[in-house]
Amino acid sequence: MAAKLWDKGGAVDAAMLRYTARDDYKLDAALLPFDLRASKAHVRGLGRIGALGPTERDALVLGLEALERGLEDGSFHLTPDDEDGHTAIESALVERLGDVGKRVHLGRSRNDQVLTALRLFERAALAELAEASITAAHAFLDLARRHEWTVFPGYTHLVRAVPQTVGHWAAGYAEAFGESARTILDARERLGKSPLGAAAGYGVNLPLDREGVAHELGFEDVALNPLYSQSSRGLDEVVALTAVWHASAFARRFAWDVSIFSTAEFGLLKLPVELTTGSSIMPNKRNPDVVELMRGSCSVIQGAITELMGLVALPSGYQRDMQLTKAPVMRALAEAKDSLTILPKVVSSLAIDVERAAASVTMDMLATDRAVDLARGGLPFREAYRRVAEDLGSPNEPAGAAADVSVRARVSLGAPGNLSLDRLASTLDRIAEDARRAPASE
Repeated sequence: MAAKLWDKGGAVDAAMLRYTARDDYKLDAALLPFDLRASKAHVRGLGRIGALGPTERDALVLGLEALERGLEDGSFHLTPDDEDGHTAIESALVERLGDVGKRVHLGRSRNDQVLTALRLFERAALAELAEASITAAHAFLDLARRHEWTVFPGYTHLVRAVPQTVGHWAAGYAEAFGESARTILDARERLGKSPLGAAAGYGVNLPLDREGVAHELGFEDVALNPLYSQSSRGLDEVVALTAVWHASAFARRFAWDVSIFSTAEFGLLKLPVELTTGSSIMPNKRNPDVVELMRGSCSVIQGAITELMGLVALPSGYQRDMQLTKAPVMRALAEAKDSLTILPKVVSSLAIDVERAAASVTMDMLATDRAVDLARGGLPFREAYRRVAEDLGSPNEPAGAAADVSVRARVSLGAPGNLSLDRLASTLDRIAEDARRAPASE
């Protein structure tokens, strides 16, 4: 069993160790690549201030690089005997290098070590999610271009309201996921300050090259005050997951639309067979499980945010409760990735029932247009509203060609008659360029 980094001798209760370590070794498996990267940068920084000699520095860097290769070929991995990834790294280095391996922890605490690995992990995940959100936005934009003028009923309160187009419906989601990507990138920037060098929250009596190490790791700056740096754990993650929730909430809304509009009662669109499942008892059933799980996915992220908010109700300084912030963060990021990755496939495979959609737009749905036309002719709008309300069209008579006239006449910017898809595409391109400048593997 690997020696504990904090062990000063004396008996330690085994049940207590199991309770406090929990599943850290499993969670830290995802953090190991980032922990190794941060350790290499830290070692180089110690070399720059003379705290490590060139021979020690080079031996440690080579040892850490060997562990990175071990991650790739499976020869270096965590086991239940490892309390956490930091212990596993130091133990492996000692096994390779002897006492030189013990020098890797100079100037660090497990507290700033794990926080640095977490922030690198989170920044990589957020960059990936921003890219996924942009990909989803482009899938909706493609759908909008294919069906720019396909008449489709618009609803408020789930009651037929006014005619829209499939293009209008899809363009709304394209813009939404573009803004979600922007929100995620903003949150990633929020995590752009390196905590390495905070130690246990009170700094160390070494002139650490915190800025040099931060820039080597791709951070924009350092989290200046060590106590703040430690206290930010969990709180900044709430901000990050809230940004991820933004995309997930729009995915949930789209999933609701598909699950409703694909029912026999609406019949406006259809998922392909390969994206549905069958019933174990009813031969006639095909179920939209993919969008139902996408709908529920948002709750996983929402639950993680609530969990974090409860965990960080703490006094200043490090508390062991903070260990419990790992799991909800990782769970939420993984859930968001799964949903946003499959979303473009769902969007691109939708089949629109053009005839059913057109037939669902009825004469009474033209009432708002009629009221606006009367008001444009000089009648006060409220009077126009009342006149039209007294003589609504039939809710049973399809509007036919009048529906097409209605959507083409609504030319206010962004409306069905003026979607400005090229302008939307340019906006998405700018956000995509920002996402490319924040690579997941910096």
